[in-house]
Amino acid sequence: MVIGIIGENCVGKSTLASEIQKAIGAEIVTGKDYLRMAKSEGEATALFQKKLEKAVTGENILYIISEKEQTPFLPQGAITVLVTADLETIKERFKTRMHGNLPKPVEQMLEKKHGMFDAGDYDFYFDSTKDDVAEICQKIKDRVQR
Repeated sequence: MVIGIIGENCVGKSTLASEIQKAIGAEIVTGKDYLRMAKSEGEATALFQKKLEKAVTGENILYIISEKEQTPFLPQGAITVLVTADLETIKERFKTRMHGNLPKPVEQMLEKKHGMFDAGDYDFYFDSTKDDVAEICQKIKDRVQR
């Protein structure tokens, strides 16, 4: 099964993916990691899309997506999870990632991108500031095992 973990920077996608991986066993692919599959971007993209299409009915792959242009890679039948957090939490997490400093241009970029995935249609929604990780993992595990 392919599970798309979708959301902005610092919302908790990797943390959630790690927990889902423990629950169901899965390969995790982040962002453009797939580019390592071939020397050219076009060839790597084609190989990755074929791999995802095969995985819909086979191995479990968690694809962590933080850019809109990556969402079309998800094949028909993939499970989608939107991971969110409020803007202040995202800023604090990013600030921690940057060793306590959040430059104004980075803050503005986070503000501009906030909510960029909200208009989509997803199978599951997870707010990392208030929802229970174990609960969402169980729901996804139940869905995968159908």
